[in-house]
Parts: sequence; structure tokens; C-alpha cells
Amino acid sequence: MIAIVDTTLRDGEQTPGVAFTLDEKLAIARMLDEAGVDYIEAGSPMMGGAEFESVRAIARAGLHARVIAWCRALETDARAALATGASDIHLSLPVSDLMIERKLNRNRAWVLERLTSVARLVTDAGAALSVGAEDATRADEEFILRYALTARDAGAARLRYCDTVGLAEPFSLAGRIERLAAALSIPVEIHTHNDFGLATANALAAVRSGATLVDTTVTGLGERAGNAPLEEVAMALHVIHGLGTNVRAERLRALAQFTAHAARRPFGPSKSIVGDGVFTHESGLHVDGVLKDPTMYEPFAPELVGARRRIVIGKHTGRKALLSVLAEHGVDTAPPSLLSMAREAALRNKGALSGAQLAALAEGGGVC
Repeated sequence: MIAIVDTTLRDGEQTPGVAFTLDEKLAIARMLDEAGVDYIEAGSPMMGGAEFESVRAIARAGLHARVIAWCRALETDARAALATGASDIHLSLPVSDLMIERKLNRNRAWVLERLTSVARLVTDAGAALSVGAEDATRADEEFILRYALTARDAGAARLRYCDTVGLAEPFSLAGRIERLAAALSIPVEIHTHNDFGLATANALAAVRSGATLVDTTVTGLGERAGNAPLEEVAMALHVIHGLGTNVRAERLRALAQFTAHAARRPFGPSKSIVGDGVFTHESGLHVDGVLKDPTMYEPFAPELVGARRRIVIGKHTGRKALLSVLAEHGVDTAPPSLLSMAREAALRNKGALSGAQLAALAEGGGVC
């Protein structure tokens, strides 16, 4: 079973210009919980004010999912996170020399000492601890292992391996995760970004190589090009790899629609898994195949994610699609010229015809 760690309310909200209200955060957290995610990363309490209050409210919401408070490896951050009552505290530190030296102006020894000190503060307080390795894909593998073992010895329940700027690709990442997972006695969690459009592929490669937890955001929200989308990861694990998660697929569309509205980041009709056009067919060859057997041109049944199949009339429509749509609207005959008329109307209108428009055309009413 692969566990899903959703960070929409933390990493997803770091999308430039996105700001969820407390009510929106609570609603998204409840929908994530209803969708079956295992962990909800609720935010960064050290920001104080509304952010602290939202993390505390989610921690007190009585969810089945475990609630994570994210913080830097600083005592002040850890104490703020613990004060929220979150079940899990996540500590993050850079592990690449680039970030250790240029971002922190420190060295590797300082990173290990800081990790040990703050990790023990968390575990002594009785919270579950996860540790993040920021910029792991640009870090020395031997140091990552040392960092991971230090985290384990300090009481970490798992290690988060972060492809912080989306530079990983599935082939080399698989080897790195496989070696790390083989050397560790605690689970590896994979956190990917989508700068090269590889976030989902990298997440799947990591799972196939030994990672047992995957970080996601709803519709891939996140900084720059975003994170691995929850809906893509969950469905690919299930359909392509036959791996189980606790995600309830039928909840994904409503979750995506609500979150996109709250974030003011609408997604297009061709958005994988949850887009309105994913199960919409126009091409004559495709419609012919789908009418005979939907699996010819659909990777899974639309009902699995709470969607429905649609056949529309457009420039590429064939006669079987035409007859199928007419039948849905109670029209059982079609003049021989209707197909060419419908194609011309769709081209003229720069879009598909509705069933009602097609029926009107069949009955000689034309299309405006």
C-alpha cells in the first residue's frame, strides 16, 4: 500500500498569488480526508497569525488523516509546530552543497548537528517526526545517506527525498531511490516538482524503486510549474501499476474543482483525470471504437472518477457519432447531407455542436 502525503495546503498554497482563507483550508482538508489521503500537510505554523491558526484548526478537526505541520530545523519553528497539536512534525534542511553553502552559509557538519538537535526536541514532545532532504537530487549520495541515518537515529519515522527544482528524471532517480531505500530501515517518501513536466513520472519511478510515500498537491498546484498532481499519481498507481492507495477516486473531481476555484487557478478541459473533456470524443474513428468497446480509447471507465462519457459533433465527426447523438435527442432519421452540414457548422462556429443544435439542424432549423 502506497501512502499519499498531500501538501496542497502548504506547498500548493505557495503558488504565487494563491491564498486560501481559513474556511477554504478547512474545507479542502475535509475533502482531502474524505478522498482518503493518508497525511495532510496543513501549513507552516512559524509564519504565525492566520497560518498558525489554520494549522491548529485542521489539527483539531477530527480528521482520519494525520496532520503535518511543516517547519525549518529551528527550535522556534519546532515549538510553533508543536503548539498546533499536529500529530506529525516535518523538519526540512538542505542537503546539497549548493544550498548548504550559499543559502545557509554553513557546512555539512552543521546540518547534521542541527537536524539531531531539533529532531530530539520534536520526538521528546511525543510528536511523530518526518525529515526532509531539500534539493536531494543535486546532493552527494553518500551525504544523503549519512543525513538519512542521522534522521533515523534521532527518531524520524521517514525521510522525504525532495526533487526541489524538478531536475530529476525517472531513470537516474530510480537508481538513487533504490540505493537509499535498501540502506535505510525507515520508509522513503518522494517529493517531486514539475519544472520539466516529469513530477508524476518521477514519483512513479521512485515508488517502483522503493519509496512507499508520495507527496502530491491537488491539480499539481505549487511553486513555478507545481508539484506531482494527486489525481495523476493516485490513478497511475492504481491503473498502470496495480498498486493500492487509500484514495477514493470518485472524490477527485469534486476536490479538484473546489480547490481550483478557491485558488483561482482553473484547469482546462484536457486536464488529465479531472478535466471535463477527458472523456469527450469527437473523431469519427475514436467514436466508432468507443461505441463498440470504450476500452479502445479510454484508459479507465469515467465512472471511476465520477465523470461521464460524452460524444460531441465537430469538424472530425463521423456518421456513427452523428446517429448516436441524434438518438439521445429522440431523432431517429438523418438526411444524407446532415454530416457535411454539421461539420461546416462546427467549423464556422469554431466549436462542437450540442445535441440540441444537431437535432435542430436535422429538422431543418439550422444552427446560428
